[in-house]
Amino acid sequence: MKISLIITTYNWKEALALSIKSALAQKQKPDEIIVADDGSDGDTADLIKEIAASTSLPIIHSWQEDEGFRLSASRNKAIARASGDYIVLVDGDIVQEEHFIYDHARFACKGFFVQGTRVLLNEKLAREVLREQRLMRSFCTKGVENKKNCIRSGLLANLFSFKSKKTHGVRTCNFAFWRKDAIAVNGFNEEFIGWGREDSEFTARLINYGLVRRNIKFNALAYHLYHTMNDRSLLSVNDIILQETVEQRRCWCERGIDQYLDRRKVE
Repeated sequence: MKISLIITTYNWKEALALSIKSALAQKQKPDEIIVADDGSDGDTADLIKEIAASTSLPIIHSWQEDEGFRLSASRNKAIARASGDYIVLVDGDIVQEEHFIYDHARFACKGFFVQGTRVLLNEKLAREVLREQRLMRSFCTKGVENKKNCIRSGLLANLFSFKSKKTHGVRTCNFAFWRKDAIAVNGFNEEFIGWGREDSEFTARLINYGLVRRNIKFNALAYHLYHTMNDRSLLSVNDIILQETVEQRRCWCERGIDQYLDRRKVE
């Protein structure tokens, strides 16, 4: 199984640098890293070039024009460029525990998509981590808001990870799925403009397609750096799109990944 790690970003190169650094420090590395860039300036491009030159692991910069918050389009373009069978998706404010990819690979299973465990770092700790640009041996310290999520245990993961067919609580900042399944539902819905609900709607279509959600507990740990809340002014519009998908049991969106695919390379 070939794994593509996709990291989303927008003009926060300090967080992105640490996220990529944590990916390169994995015990089991992904086969490629794709940065899904929603229109960052040239500093981000320079950073990616610098890091890519220092490693043999392929790092691809998938960039689009800055036309406002277009996360769905950014992710679709990155997934279209991915060569992996399995996609692990994180945000650019996520620092990955060193077994992150290994754990996701262990839980990869046909017919499922996966949400990993998120550890929340408060503002003070996040500033310290970003300033030092280093991977701490343990984040289970002052400044971690949900310390139990710092525990990594195979036994506990097997006992407490659970299956679901609900969209409630979905967070695609630490998420994994088969590329062919994403293509089958036409990827992320680009009708969503502005922050919010594109992850829940994508999940709803995967479930409507017949897949099962699996939440991993005590494995696949991702440390989330504190940041201010995104603009939610368009959330009510996005809620309507999500509601229609759920009520009409849609598996497909009209504006999705198909516009970026070379059909000869889909399978």
